[in-house]
Amino acid sequence: MGERGEDEDDAALFRAAIGAVRRLPEQHTPPATPRPKPRARMAELDEANARDEFRHALDENLLEAGDVLAHREERLPVAIYRRLRRGEIAAEEELDLHGADARTAEALLRAFLADAVRHGVGCVRIIHGKGRRGSDDVGSSGAPVLKNLVDRMLRQRASVLAYHSAPPAQGGTGAVLVLLAPAKRN
Repeated sequence: MGERGEDEDDAALFRAAIGAVRRLPEQHTPPATPRPKPRARMAELDEANARDEFRHALDENLLEAGDVLAHREERLPVAIYRRLRRGEIAAEEELDLHGADARTAEALLRAFLADAVRHGVGCVRIIHGKGRRGSDDVGSSGAPVLKNLVDRMLRQRASVLAYHSAPPAQGGTGAVLVLLAPAKRN
């Protein structure tokens, strides 16, 4: 007899040694806990870097109360930017930052833009004011704090295609119309 015969003898010896065996009822394995959603770590790092750059650049090239906010990404056709500048593209959502301090305004603006992109909103209006009301609205240099904060943050957002101060009937240089890129679908 070869090796196979010895294995069978050992198995028989083992069964004889332990005696009668009762089979356990079969149990289904519980479902695995869901894996956490992946985080966009690079986007978080970019956001942190942009925040740092923003804070360092606060004292450079500050806008005054009557200055126009304007920026266009190269990928946006000039004709569409012209329509935005004239106020021909309707804002679907609006954020009013009047009376907010810089830290609160920054958090509100980040959340507002992320939410707008997530929900497919194409154009938004952000009311930042002109910084003429009180000492909280104007920094130590005399420049409007919220207006400069909004300008810097919008320039650093990949989701922002263009922005321009609103026409006089929509808030003038105290508000800005922002054109957003559609959210990337996976």
